[in-house]
Amino acid sequence: MTTGDARTVLVTGGAGYIGSHTCKGLAQAGYLPIAYDNLSSGHRWAVKWGPLETGDILDRAALDKVLETYRPAACLHFAAFAYVGESVTDPGKYYRNNVAGSLTLLEALRDHGVDQFVLSSTCATYGVPATIPVDETSAQVPINPYGASKLMVERMLADFHAAHRLRSISLRYFNAAGADPDMEIGEVHDPETHLIPLVLEAASGDRKDITIFGTDYETPDGTCIRDYIHVMDLAAAHVLALKALEQGLGLGAFNLGNGLGYSVREVIASVERVTGKPVPVKLGSRRAGDPARLISNSARAARDLHWKPRITDIDAIVETAWEWHKRRAQQTLRR
Repeated sequence: MTTGDARTVLVTGGAGYIGSHTCKGLAQAGYLPIAYDNLSSGHRWAVKWGPLETGDILDRAALDKVLETYRPAACLHFAAFAYVGESVTDPGKYYRNNVAGSLTLLEALRDHGVDQFVLSSTCATYGVPATIPVDETSAQVPINPYGASKLMVERMLADFHAAHRLRSISLRYFNAAGADPDMEIGEVHDPETHLIPLVLEAASGDRKDITIFGTDYETPDGTCIRDYIHVMDLAAAHVLALKALEQGLGLGAFNLGNGLGYSVREVIASVERVTGKPVPVKLGSRRAGDPARLISNSARAARDLHWKPRITDIDAIVETAWEWHKRRAQQTLRR
């Protein structure tokens, strides 16, 4: 067991979308983020605020080496597969990586004396909530293997807290969106499944059209409503969660959302306003398991973490995503 450096933080999945933005937030707060990523979906170019260690969370020897080298005081855990549809068709992939990988990580942290942990969790642990907005007392009844895998990790954290005094916070995101306003990093997924970048691709001509899955929901315009939270606000929440652990919080879970809901049609209209371009739309049928509304009640995070999202207007969120989209397109042209 080692005594870690209080300013050094292991960030699994630190080359990914939310992980890289959080590394920037950590660095701005005076921490040294050590990005640990197998680069299956992360990007080397997104690691700018500390070293990159290439490795898998299922590889105990690689984890031991990184922990021995850097002796972090805390771990922020983003390394996970996160495609809901894929989790349904290939559940083993999700249970192996998200559950078994997280267990391997937790045992390594335990053995190296790292006792502070922040989990990138998800509102998918709630399944189809009975009431809206969703708060942390809502029943967690996931309807897909992705949500189930994250809920299992939350359960492991509670058990490791009881058995090994691991202090941890689970952050249940709603819909992450946008990009670093400084345009140093942003969202790049392959395949891309998030609505805002898909609509931006349709607006810019990189995609033929955008399909609206279901127009007959019990919502004002018939399309699904979601709570979009800017990625830098998510990053800020992780830094505040880490500070709460440093100050003695033992075990907690917090929703992260704006508390504002925007429908699919409203997102499309926002993209048209921001880009000044029409978005070609195709109408499709509902997808199984899509709730009509998912909106967060994040009052607990405001009260206990002193967290409040700063970029809440949908046009402001889309603006950062659009600027990033244009920058990526320019970089591609230069090549």
